[in-house]
Amino acid sequence: MSTAPLAAGAWPRTTTTTFLSTLAFFLFLFLDFLELIFCIIFRYLDYFFEGRPSDCYCQNRGELEAIRGDSIELSETLYGRYNVFRHLGFLDFATKFEKSSSAKMSNNRKWSDCGCESCVSYASADHLYVVLNQPSEGGKEECSENVIFLHGFLSSSSFWTETVFPNLSKHVTNNYRLFAVDLLGFGRSPKPKDCYYTLKDHLEMIERSVINRYELKSFHVVAHSMGCIIALALAAKYSNCVKSITLIAPPYCSSSKEKASMTALEKLAGKKLWPPLLFGSSFMSWYEHLGRCVCLVVCRNHKLWERILKLLTRKRDLHFMMVDLTRHTHHSAWHTMHNVICGGAKLMDDFLETLTESGVKICVMQGDRDYVVPLECGNNIKEKAPNAQLCIISNADHSSVIIGREKDFTQHLEHIWASFPHKDICLQH
Repeated sequence: MSTAPLAAGAWPRTTTTTFLSTLAFFLFLFLDFLELIFCIIFRYLDYFFEGRPSDCYCQNRGELEAIRGDSIELSETLYGRYNVFRHLGFLDFATKFEKSSSAKMSNNRKWSDCGCESCVSYASADHLYVVLNQPSEGGKEECSENVIFLHGFLSSSSFWTETVFPNLSKHVTNNYRLFAVDLLGFGRSPKPKDCYYTLKDHLEMIERSVINRYELKSFHVVAHSMGCIIALALAAKYSNCVKSITLIAPPYCSSSKEKASMTALEKLAGKKLWPPLLFGSSFMSWYEHLGRCVCLVVCRNHKLWERILKLLTRKRDLHFMMVDLTRHTHHSAWHTMHNVICGGAKLMDDFLETLTESGVKICVMQGDRDYVVPLECGNNIKEKAPNAQLCIISNADHSSVIIGREKDFTQHLEHIWASFPHKDICLQH
């Protein structure tokens, strides 16, 4: 008798699931076809504006690497994204477009990228944009503690300067050097079009812009979302210098190394319609040319959209997250998504093993309502690094794990840093 209500309650859920699955199948089939169309369109537009058709990942991997002369390891998700029309060979004729000997544009951006001052001010720089909060008083600068902050995907250093920095205690502002970084390709940092935005590229720029430039002997690391992968790579490389690493919503999907990248893509950006945020992630992660369309309309014209939003909301200043959302190029976002978030997935186990063996303090924080990075990701780190501290924040999602509880979060960070005596930070030469 107890099975009847269950069956009655299960029926609408089953019907809804079947309907969404069917709708998703036909919608993504249509998007696969649109991807074919815009592959052709962008090849001709790039030829017209830059003197050569674009190299895209619709091509065979061997052919593309032969053209580029690539010796760099790219994520298999760039080539392994299934498209029914590409699989059937319908894209072959588009990718056989004859190469022109004409020179590329001389500047360091594509015709479809934004050219406003805020987007190109760092175009010729060889280092990242870094917000440095120096000790206001107290001991010598070289003996102050150092903290490097790394933001997540489609974000910038504002994520930290607008949340953590205003809520720091006087002790921290007097004794800590804080470095909030705009990662390569985001915010006000350079966005070169000839870069593949690999994990190595991001690490080298952080080393050049922060560690080497300011001669850091030791430091703490705080990172959110995608920045957690870069933070783990940085901490593993400098395991003898890192005092602690705090990971907020780390996208760590446990899997074998051979399948790790594709598993990460499926887990974090699977082809699903619901929730809407996941559909947006899948759209931008699976469709190279459709994603470029979005960036052409939105990112290239972000100043116009910002003015429109200000008029609609009657606000002089937009929320920093809204502004940061468009401060990238499609090239930088596309390659960072695949080469860092997906490609870095197969390296996460090695990073965690190195940090565990070195005794680095690992602290993980995640909201229990995070639909961007599943809650299991934090648990996966705890299983791989048993000594890691895992803190689940109730009623918090991917951003509200920090935003909306800035004071509590900042106090938590300070508690982590305070567990290391100040005298241990200034290393003797």
